[in-house]
Amino acid sequence: MSEAAQNQPTPAPDGKAQELQRAFDVFNQVSLELAQAYAGLQAKVESLTAELATANGELRRQYQEKEALSERLSLLLAALPAGVVVLDAAGCVEEANPAAGAMLGESLPGADWSQLAQSHLAPTEAPDEWQLAARRVAIAESALDSAGGRLLLINDVTVAHRLKTDLERNQRLAAMGEMAASLAHQLRTPLATALLYSANLGQPGLAEAARVRFADKATAQLRRLERLIQDVLLFARGESIGRELIVASQWLAEAAQTLEPLCAEKGVTLSVLIETGDSIIMGGRKALDGALLNLLENALQVCEPGGQVSLSASVAERRLRVGVRDTGPGIAPEVQSRIFEPFFTTRGQGTGLGLAIALGVVRAHAGTLSVRSALGAGSEFLMDLPAGEVAGSDVDAS
Repeated sequence: MSEAAQNQPTPAPDGKAQELQRAFDVFNQVSLELAQAYAGLQAKVESLTAELATANGELRRQYQEKEALSERLSLLLAALPAGVVVLDAAGCVEEANPAAGAMLGESLPGADWSQLAQSHLAPTEAPDEWQLAARRVAIAESALDSAGGRLLLINDVTVAHRLKTDLERNQRLAAMGEMAASLAHQLRTPLATALLYSANLGQPGLAEAARVRFADKATAQLRRLERLIQDVLLFARGESIGRELIVASQWLAEAAQTLEPLCAEKGVTLSVLIETGDSIIMGGRKALDGALLNLLENALQVCEPGGQVSLSASVAERRLRVGVRDTGPGIAPEVQSRIFEPFFTTRGQGTGLGLAIALGVVRAHAGTLSVRSALGAGSEFLMDLPAGEVAGSDVDAS
Protein backbone atom coordinates (compact mmCIF):
# COMPACT_ATOMS: atom_id res chain seq x y z
CA MET A 1 0.00 0.00 0.00
CA SER A 2 1.26 3.37 -0.92
CA GLU A 3 1.93 6.09 1.55
CA ALA A 4 -0.95 8.26 0.07
CA ALA A 5 -3.48 5.51 0.49
CA GLN A 6 -2.38 4.90 4.00
CA ASN A 7 -2.86 8.59 4.79
CA GLN A 8 -6.70 8.69 3.61
CA PRO A 9 -9.13 9.09 6.58
CA THR A 10 -11.57 6.21 7.23
CA PRO A 11 -15.36 7.15 7.58
CA ALA A 12 -16.74 6.72 10.97
CA PRO A 13 -19.22 3.84 11.23
CA ASP A 14 -21.72 5.94 13.24
CA GLY A 15 -22.04 8.67 10.52
CA LYS A 16 -22.92 6.16 7.78
CA ALA A 17 -25.53 4.55 9.95
CA GLN A 18 -27.12 7.88 10.66
CA GLU A 19 -27.41 8.66 6.92
CA LEU A 20 -29.01 5.29 6.28
CA GLN A 21 -31.37 5.88 9.15
CA ARG A 22 -32.43 9.23 7.76
CA ALA A 23 -32.98 7.78 4.30
CA PHE A 24 -35.01 4.98 5.81
CA ASP A 25 -37.14 7.50 7.79
CA VAL A 26 -37.82 9.52 4.64
CA PHE A 27 -38.80 6.36 2.80
CA ASN A 28 -41.18 5.41 5.60
CA GLN A 29 -42.73 8.90 5.58
CA VAL A 30 -43.26 8.83 1.81
CA SER A 31 -44.68 5.33 2.02
CA LEU A 32 -47.08 6.45 4.73
CA GLU A 33 -48.20 9.45 2.68
CA LEU A 34 -48.65 7.24 -0.39
CA ALA A 35 -50.71 4.81 1.65
CA GLN A 36 -52.88 7.64 2.97
CA ALA A 37 -53.31 9.10 -0.53
CA TYR A 38 -54.28 5.68 -1.87
CA ALA A 39 -56.80 5.27 0.93
CA GLY A 40 -58.23 8.71 0.11
CA LEU A 41 -58.43 7.87 -3.57
CA GLN A 42 -60.10 4.57 -2.77
CA ALA A 43 -62.69 6.37 -0.61
CA LYS A 44 -63.26 8.93 -3.36
CA VAL A 45 -63.72 6.16 -5.92
CA GLU A 46 -66.22 4.46 -3.64
CA SER A 47 -68.09 7.77 -3.17
CA LEU A 48 -68.14 8.49 -6.91
CA THR A 49 -69.25 4.93 -7.60
CA ALA A 50 -72.13 5.36 -5.16
CA GLU A 51 -73.07 8.73 -6.71
CA LEU A 52 -72.90 7.22 -10.19
CA ALA A 53 -75.14 4.37 -9.12
CA THR A 54 -77.61 6.88 -7.65
CA ALA A 55 -77.50 9.00 -10.81
CA ASN A 56 -78.00 5.93 -12.99
CA GLY A 57 -80.98 4.95 -10.86
CA GLU A 58 -82.47 8.47 -11.19
CA LEU A 59 -81.90 8.47 -14.94
CA ARG A 60 -83.47 5.03 -15.21
CA ARG A 61 -86.45 6.22 -13.16
CA GLN A 62 -86.81 9.37 -15.28
CA TYR A 63 -86.56 7.31 -18.46
CA GLN A 64 -89.25 4.94 -17.22
CA GLU A 65 -91.46 7.89 -16.25
CA LYS A 66 -90.85 9.48 -19.65
CA GLU A 67 -91.71 6.22 -21.37
CA ALA A 68 -94.90 5.95 -19.31
CA LEU A 69 -95.77 9.60 -20.01
CA SER A 70 -95.10 9.14 -23.73
CA GLU A 71 -97.31 6.06 -23.78
CA ARG A 72 -100.04 7.89 -21.86
CA LEU A 73 -99.76 10.89 -24.21
CA SER A 74 -100.02 8.60 -27.23
CA LEU A 75 -103.15 7.04 -25.78
CA LEU A 76 -104.62 10.48 -25.09
CA LEU A 77 -103.85 11.72 -28.62
CA ALA A 78 -105.39 8.58 -30.06
CA ALA A 79 -108.55 9.08 -27.98
CA LEU A 80 -108.72 12.86 -28.51
CA PRO A 81 -111.70 13.78 -30.73
CA ALA A 82 -109.87 16.83 -32.05
CA GLY A 83 -107.30 16.45 -34.81
CA VAL A 84 -103.65 17.12 -33.91
CA VAL A 85 -101.10 17.71 -36.68
CA VAL A 86 -97.37 18.37 -36.17
CA LEU A 87 -95.63 20.27 -38.98
CA ASP A 88 -91.91 20.65 -39.56
CA ALA A 89 -90.20 23.88 -40.59
CA ALA A 90 -90.93 23.13 -44.28
CA GLY A 91 -94.67 22.79 -43.62
CA CYS A 92 -94.78 19.00 -44.06
CA VAL A 93 -96.72 16.75 -41.70
CA GLU A 94 -94.47 14.92 -39.25
CA GLU A 95 -97.14 13.36 -37.07
CA ALA A 96 -100.93 13.26 -36.89
CA ASN A 97 -103.36 11.57 -34.55
CA PRO A 98 -106.17 9.27 -35.82
CA ALA A 99 -108.80 12.02 -35.53
CA ALA A 100 -106.86 14.21 -37.98
CA GLY A 101 -106.56 11.28 -40.38
CA ALA A 102 -110.29 10.59 -40.12
CA MET A 103 -111.11 14.25 -40.85
CA LEU A 104 -108.79 14.60 -43.84
CA GLY A 105 -109.16 11.04 -45.05
CA GLU A 106 -105.54 10.58 -46.04
CA SER A 107 -102.25 9.19 -44.84
CA LEU A 108 -100.92 12.44 -43.43
CA PRO A 109 -97.25 11.94 -42.42
CA GLY A 110 -94.99 13.37 -45.11
CA ALA A 111 -97.77 15.28 -46.89
CA ASP A 112 -97.47 19.00 -47.65
CA TRP A 113 -99.95 20.85 -45.42
CA SER A 114 -100.56 23.78 -47.77
CA GLN A 115 -101.65 21.38 -50.52
CA LEU A 116 -103.88 19.50 -48.09
CA ALA A 117 -105.48 22.78 -46.99
CA GLN A 118 -106.13 23.93 -50.55
CA SER A 119 -107.71 20.63 -51.55
CA HIS A 120 -109.79 19.96 -48.43
CA LEU A 121 -110.56 23.27 -46.66
CA ALA A 122 -112.94 25.96 -47.89
CA PRO A 123 -112.96 29.39 -46.16
CA THR A 124 -115.99 30.58 -44.21
CA GLU A 125 -117.06 33.98 -42.92
CA ALA A 126 -115.03 33.36 -39.73
CA PRO A 127 -111.24 33.70 -40.30
CA ASP A 128 -110.29 30.72 -38.08
CA GLU A 129 -113.08 28.39 -39.23
CA TRP A 130 -113.15 26.27 -42.39
CA GLN A 131 -115.56 23.99 -44.18
CA LEU A 132 -114.22 20.44 -44.37
CA ALA A 133 -116.65 18.32 -46.44
CA ALA A 134 -119.78 18.19 -44.28
CA ARG A 135 -117.93 19.40 -41.19
CA ARG A 136 -117.11 22.88 -39.97
CA VAL A 137 -113.75 22.98 -38.21
CA ALA A 138 -111.77 25.54 -36.25
CA ILE A 139 -107.98 25.43 -36.62
CA ALA A 140 -105.67 26.81 -33.94
CA GLU A 141 -101.92 27.07 -34.50
CA SER A 142 -99.02 27.38 -32.09
CA ALA A 143 -95.25 27.32 -32.44
CA LEU A 144 -93.70 23.99 -31.53
CA ASP A 145 -89.97 24.73 -31.38
CA SER A 146 -87.37 27.31 -32.33
CA ALA A 147 -86.64 25.47 -35.57
CA GLY A 148 -89.95 26.58 -37.06
CA GLY A 149 -92.14 23.58 -36.30
CA ARG A 150 -95.85 24.14 -35.75
CA LEU A 151 -98.67 22.37 -33.98
CA LEU A 152 -102.20 22.49 -35.43
CA LEU A 153 -105.29 21.67 -33.43
CA ILE A 154 -108.29 20.89 -35.65
CA ASN A 155 -111.52 21.04 -33.68
CA ASP A 156 -114.89 19.98 -35.11
CA VAL A 157 -117.32 22.84 -34.35
CA THR A 158 -120.16 21.64 -36.58
CA VAL A 159 -122.60 21.17 -33.72
CA ALA A 160 -121.64 24.44 -32.04
CA HIS A 161 -122.02 26.33 -35.33
CA ARG A 162 -125.42 24.72 -35.96
CA LEU A 163 -126.58 25.65 -32.46
CA LYS A 164 -125.34 29.22 -32.96
CA THR A 165 -127.15 29.46 -36.30
CA ASP A 166 -130.35 28.08 -34.76
CA LEU A 167 -130.08 30.53 -31.87
CA GLU A 168 -129.62 33.49 -34.23
CA ARG A 169 -132.58 32.31 -36.30
CA ASN A 170 -134.75 31.93 -33.21
CA GLN A 171 -133.71 35.37 -31.98
CA ARG A 172 -134.60 36.82 -35.37
CA LEU A 173 -137.99 35.09 -35.33
CA ALA A 174 -138.61 36.37 -31.82
CA ALA A 175 -137.69 39.88 -32.94
CA MET A 176 -140.03 39.56 -35.92
CA GLY A 177 -142.83 38.47 -33.58
CA GLU A 178 -142.22 41.35 -31.21
CA MET A 179 -142.29 43.91 -33.98
CA ALA A 180 -145.47 42.59 -35.66
CA ALA A 181 -147.72 45.00 -33.75
CA SER A 182 -145.36 47.90 -34.39
CA LEU A 183 -145.23 46.97 -38.08
CA ALA A 184 -149.01 47.13 -38.33
CA HIS A 185 -148.92 50.64 -36.88
CA GLN A 186 -146.08 51.66 -39.18
CA LEU A 187 -147.99 50.44 -42.24
CA ARG A 188 -151.33 51.88 -41.18
CA THR A 189 -150.21 55.51 -40.98
CA PRO A 190 -148.78 55.98 -44.53
CA LEU A 191 -151.51 53.76 -45.97
CA ALA A 192 -154.26 55.82 -44.40
CA THR A 193 -152.59 59.01 -45.61
CA ALA A 194 -152.24 57.67 -49.15
CA LEU A 195 -155.91 56.60 -49.15
CA LEU A 196 -156.96 60.08 -48.00
CA TYR A 197 -155.02 61.82 -50.76
CA SER A 198 -156.26 59.30 -53.32
CA ALA A 199 -159.86 59.93 -52.27
CA ASN A 200 -159.37 63.64 -52.81
CA LEU A 201 -158.32 62.94 -56.38
CA GLY A 202 -161.84 61.76 -57.17
CA GLN A 203 -163.53 65.00 -56.14
CA PRO A 204 -165.40 66.65 -59.07
CA GLY A 205 -164.17 70.05 -60.13
CA LEU A 206 -160.78 69.62 -58.42
CA ALA A 207 -158.26 72.11 -59.75
CA GLU A 208 -155.36 70.68 -61.73
CA ALA A 209 -152.77 72.11 -59.33
CA ALA A 210 -154.55 70.51 -56.34
CA ARG A 211 -154.84 67.21 -58.22
CA VAL A 212 -151.09 67.19 -58.90
CA ARG A 213 -150.35 68.08 -55.27
CA PHE A 214 -152.61 65.27 -53.93
CA ALA A 215 -151.12 62.80 -56.42
CA ASP A 216 -147.57 63.69 -55.37
CA LYS A 217 -148.40 63.31 -51.69
CA ALA A 218 -150.13 59.97 -52.27
CA THR A 219 -147.13 58.77 -54.28
CA ALA A 220 -144.73 59.86 -51.53
CA GLN A 221 -146.69 57.87 -48.93
CA LEU A 222 -146.79 54.82 -51.18
CA ARG A 223 -143.02 55.05 -51.66
CA ARG A 224 -142.66 55.26 -47.93
CA LEU A 225 -144.69 52.07 -47.67
CA GLU A 226 -142.49 50.42 -50.29
CA ARG A 227 -139.30 51.45 -48.45
CA LEU A 228 -140.70 50.13 -45.18
CA ILE A 229 -141.59 46.77 -46.71
CA GLN A 230 -138.15 46.50 -48.32
CA ASP A 231 -136.49 47.23 -44.97
CA VAL A 232 -138.61 44.58 -43.27
CA LEU A 233 -137.65 42.01 -45.91
CA LEU A 234 -133.99 42.93 -45.59
CA PHE A 235 -134.20 42.63 -41.82
CA ALA A 236 -135.83 39.21 -42.14
CA ARG A 237 -133.12 38.02 -44.58
CA GLY A 238 -130.25 39.56 -42.64
CA GLU A 239 -128.58 36.22 -41.91
CA SER A 240 -128.03 35.45 -45.61
CA ILE A 241 -124.68 37.19 -46.05
CA GLY A 242 -122.89 35.41 -48.88
CA ARG A 243 -119.22 34.40 -49.01
CA GLU A 244 -117.38 37.01 -51.05
CA LEU A 245 -113.77 37.97 -50.40
CA ILE A 246 -113.81 41.74 -49.84
CA VAL A 247 -110.71 43.93 -49.73
CA ALA A 248 -111.36 46.12 -46.70
CA SER A 249 -109.59 49.23 -48.01
CA GLN A 250 -111.52 49.16 -51.30
CA TRP A 251 -114.84 48.59 -49.55
CA LEU A 252 -114.28 51.53 -47.20
CA ALA A 253 -112.95 53.82 -49.94
CA GLU A 254 -116.00 53.18 -52.13
CA ALA A 255 -118.34 53.95 -49.22
CA ALA A 256 -116.48 57.24 -48.65
CA GLN A 257 -116.75 58.12 -52.35
CA THR A 258 -120.51 57.48 -52.24
CA LEU A 259 -120.95 59.81 -49.26
CA GLU A 260 -118.58 62.55 -50.40
CA PRO A 261 -120.97 64.37 -52.81
CA LEU A 262 -123.77 64.24 -50.22
CA CYS A 263 -121.46 65.84 -47.65
CA ALA A 264 -120.40 68.52 -50.13
CA GLU A 265 -124.03 69.30 -50.92
CA LYS A 266 -124.82 69.83 -47.23
CA GLY A 267 -121.59 71.67 -46.44
CA VAL A 268 -120.24 68.95 -44.16
CA THR A 269 -116.57 67.89 -44.16
CA LEU A 270 -115.79 64.20 -44.70
CA SER A 271 -112.62 62.96 -42.98
CA VAL A 272 -111.28 59.52 -44.00
CA LEU A 273 -108.44 57.61 -42.32
CA ILE A 274 -108.10 54.02 -43.56
CA GLU A 275 -105.17 51.96 -42.19
CA THR A 276 -106.15 48.40 -43.12
CA GLY A 277 -103.29 47.37 -45.42
CA ASP A 278 -104.20 44.33 -47.52
CA SER A 279 -106.68 42.93 -45.01
CA ILE A 280 -109.78 41.17 -46.27
CA ILE A 281 -113.17 40.29 -44.85
CA MET A 282 -115.51 37.56 -46.02
CA GLY A 283 -119.27 37.88 -46.38
CA GLY A 284 -121.94 39.66 -48.36
CA ARG A 285 -120.71 42.80 -50.12
CA LYS A 286 -124.19 44.20 -50.69
CA ALA A 287 -125.26 43.67 -47.09
CA LEU A 288 -122.07 45.23 -45.71
CA ASP A 289 -122.38 48.17 -48.10
CA GLY A 290 -125.89 48.83 -46.83
CA ALA A 291 -124.87 48.61 -43.18
CA LEU A 292 -121.89 50.96 -43.54
CA LEU A 293 -123.73 53.50 -45.72
CA ASN A 294 -126.59 53.51 -43.22
CA LEU A 295 -124.16 54.54 -40.47
CA LEU A 296 -122.54 57.18 -42.68
CA GLU A 297 -125.87 58.65 -43.85
CA ASN A 298 -127.16 58.75 -40.26
CA ALA A 299 -124.01 60.63 -39.24
CA LEU A 300 -124.49 63.10 -42.11
CA GLN A 301 -128.15 63.71 -41.23
CA VAL A 302 -127.37 64.77 -37.65
CA CYS A 303 -124.58 67.15 -38.69
CA GLU A 304 -125.23 70.83 -39.26
CA PRO A 305 -123.52 72.70 -42.15
CA GLY A 306 -119.90 73.15 -41.17
CA GLY A 307 -119.87 69.90 -39.20
CA GLN A 308 -117.76 66.83 -39.87
CA VAL A 309 -118.27 63.12 -40.52
CA SER A 310 -115.24 60.91 -39.86
CA LEU A 311 -114.65 57.41 -41.25
CA SER A 312 -111.70 55.56 -39.71
CA ALA A 313 -110.54 51.95 -39.93
CA SER A 314 -107.68 49.87 -38.59
CA VAL A 315 -106.78 46.21 -38.15
CA ALA A 316 -105.51 44.62 -34.94
CA GLU A 317 -105.44 41.00 -33.83
CA ARG A 318 -107.21 39.86 -37.01
CA ARG A 319 -110.14 42.20 -36.36
CA LEU A 320 -111.24 45.06 -38.60
CA ARG A 321 -112.40 48.03 -36.53
CA VAL A 322 -114.42 50.66 -38.38
CA GLY A 323 -115.51 53.91 -36.72
CA VAL A 324 -118.12 56.39 -37.99
CA ARG A 325 -118.07 59.64 -35.99
CA ASP A 326 -120.22 62.77 -36.31
CA THR A 327 -120.30 66.22 -34.74
CA GLY A 328 -124.04 66.11 -34.16
CA PRO A 329 -125.93 66.79 -30.92
CA GLY A 330 -125.22 63.34 -29.45
CA ILE A 331 -127.60 60.67 -28.20
CA ALA A 332 -129.26 60.65 -24.80
CA PRO A 333 -128.46 57.62 -22.60
CA GLU A 334 -132.09 56.45 -22.54
CA VAL A 335 -132.17 56.52 -26.34
CA GLN A 336 -128.83 54.68 -26.65
CA SER A 337 -130.30 51.68 -24.86
CA ARG A 338 -133.01 51.34 -27.53
CA ILE A 339 -131.29 52.64 -30.63
CA PHE A 340 -130.86 49.19 -32.22
CA GLU A 341 -134.44 48.07 -31.58
CA PRO A 342 -136.57 47.46 -34.71
CA PHE A 343 -138.92 50.38 -35.51
CA PHE A 344 -137.42 52.62 -32.84
CA THR A 345 -136.68 56.03 -34.38
CA THR A 346 -136.41 59.65 -33.31
CA ARG A 347 -137.07 60.96 -36.83
CA GLY A 348 -140.59 61.47 -38.08
CA GLN A 349 -139.98 59.98 -41.54
CA GLY A 350 -137.65 57.18 -40.43
CA THR A 351 -138.66 53.52 -40.53
CA GLY A 352 -136.65 52.64 -37.42
CA LEU A 353 -135.09 49.63 -39.13
CA GLY A 354 -131.80 51.05 -40.43
CA LEU A 355 -129.69 50.42 -37.34
CA ALA A 356 -131.52 47.15 -36.58
CA ILE A 357 -130.63 45.92 -40.06
CA ALA A 358 -127.03 47.11 -39.69
CA LEU A 359 -126.73 45.28 -36.38
CA GLY A 360 -128.16 42.11 -37.92
CA VAL A 361 -125.72 42.26 -40.83
CA VAL A 362 -122.72 42.81 -38.56
CA ARG A 363 -123.74 39.98 -36.24
CA ALA A 364 -124.26 37.67 -39.21
CA HIS A 365 -120.62 38.40 -40.12
CA ALA A 366 -119.52 37.33 -36.60
CA GLY A 367 -118.95 40.96 -35.63
CA THR A 368 -120.24 43.54 -33.18
CA LEU A 369 -121.78 47.00 -33.54
CA SER A 370 -121.79 49.50 -30.67
CA VAL A 371 -122.25 53.22 -30.08
CA ARG A 372 -120.44 55.79 -27.95
CA SER A 373 -122.14 59.13 -27.50
CA ALA A 374 -122.63 62.04 -25.15
CA LEU A 375 -125.05 64.92 -25.44
CA GLY A 376 -123.38 67.87 -27.11
CA ALA A 377 -120.28 65.84 -28.06
CA GLY A 378 -121.43 63.88 -31.10
CA SER A 379 -121.60 60.12 -31.57
CA GLU A 380 -119.39 57.32 -32.85
CA PHE A 381 -120.60 53.96 -34.12
CA LEU A 382 -118.00 51.20 -33.91
CA MET A 383 -118.15 48.18 -36.22
CA ASP A 384 -115.88 45.23 -35.40
CA LEU A 385 -115.51 42.42 -37.96
CA PRO A 386 -113.20 39.39 -38.32
CA ALA A 387 -110.51 39.97 -40.93
CA GLY A 388 -108.01 37.92 -42.86
CA GLU A 389 -104.34 38.83 -43.05
CA VAL A 390 -103.57 39.07 -46.76
CA ALA A 391 -105.96 40.04 -49.50
CA GLY A 392 -106.22 37.79 -52.52
CA SER A 393 -104.00 35.07 -51.04
CA ASP A 394 -104.56 31.36 -51.34
CA VAL A 395 -106.30 29.46 -48.59
CA ASP A 396 -104.00 29.40 -45.62
CA ALA A 397 -105.47 27.16 -42.99
CA SER A 398 -102.36 26.81 -40.95
